[in-house]
Amino acid sequence: MTEARPPLPEDSLASQPSGMSIAASDAPPTPGESVATAESAAPKPRRVLTLRNYAWLAGAALVVFFGLRYLGPVLTPFLIGAILAYLGTPLVDRAASKGISRGIATTVVVLMFGLLVLLLFLVLIPLLQSEILLAAKRLPDWLAQLTARVAPWLEQQLGITLALDLDSVKAMVAENMDDARDLSLHLLAGVKTGGLIIISVLVNLVLIPVVMFYVLRDWKMIGERLDSLVPRDWIAKVQTIMHDIDLVLAEFLRGQVLVMIVLAAYYAVGLTLVGLDRGLAIGVLTGLLVFIPYVGFGLGLVLGIMAALLQWHGWPAFLAVLAVYGIGQILEAYVLVPWLVGDRIGLHPLAVIFALLAFGQLFGFAGVLLALPASAALLVGLRHLRAAYLDSPVYRGSQ
Repeated sequence: MTEARPPLPEDSLASQPSGMSIAASDAPPTPGESVATAESAAPKPRRVLTLRNYAWLAGAALVVFFGLRYLGPVLTPFLIGAILAYLGTPLVDRAASKGISRGIATTVVVLMFGLLVLLLFLVLIPLLQSEILLAAKRLPDWLAQLTARVAPWLEQQLGITLALDLDSVKAMVAENMDDARDLSLHLLAGVKTGGLIIISVLVNLVLIPVVMFYVLRDWKMIGERLDSLVPRDWIAKVQTIMHDIDLVLAEFLRGQVLVMIVLAAYYAVGLTLVGLDRGLAIGVLTGLLVFIPYVGFGLGLVLGIMAALLQWHGWPAFLAVLAVYGIGQILEAYVLVPWLVGDRIGLHPLAVIFALLAFGQLFGFAGVLLALPASAALLVGLRHLRAAYLDSPVYRGSQ
């Protein structure tokens, strides 16, 4: 009969060789350990959204929709400031990574953007003013040339007699210019109309850099606050989608800025070489306006044609201006956009135009500001929807 051996202490069990050690699975679990193991091994039940949850989501969507529709003028400076803050975030992040205070970096970026906008207005406003005044002065001369060249042909071929009183036309232009000047002064001097317009413009001009500063300084904190509002079951997918949207917008905006810089240099040099008055300013403005596909180019083309007609030097000079714009359009569509923006982004110009028109119709100018981010979000959403469809049994079948 063998003698019973006393149980080994824990230290002696731990010191036994691996071949003699007791496996954890062979040891009888304690009651507390068995309950914890069973709870951790059991899959967590997926929480199903109730009708109340969907009602909250629908209510939030309606609040955003009607807020944009009826509070568009109020939200406009905030949206402009947020968009400018998004554009300046990489610069502030890079400066902060080098040890520069985020507040100082934000101040420098805001001042830099303000200086660029000020330079743009200093170029645009005098240019438009001079072109309009020059067109008004030369209108009677154009009508005189039209009467001298076209009137005989109309009378010979069609029997139409064209007679214009140039003195009356000059008097009408002078009176309308004086009336327009008096009307503008009256509006600006009015308390209920012009005063409110001036106050609104000044408030927006002051509010935009303020919003940009605070959004740019607190960008990470704002992102963390928004993340904390997302349902926990959705957080991973939402962060992936937002990351993809950020990549699309960053690539698109970076490429468009490079396209604008190259085209501004091209149009400025080209229009100056063909002898167009104010060719430098018109070329820079044309390059900056191409940010809006086709519409921006069309506005720049009209501006260049107006300048060419106002300083008429004959058909060769006029055709040279048209050639500069034609070559610029070919350069933009077939060289710069595929090279600098790239087809991998997927934001087709027609999609951008449709987004601009649709959001502008729905939400006014605030919708125009949101058109590009919304189109990028729609693009990313369609990509994820396509990936889910290709991975679904509907597409793959029973394989």
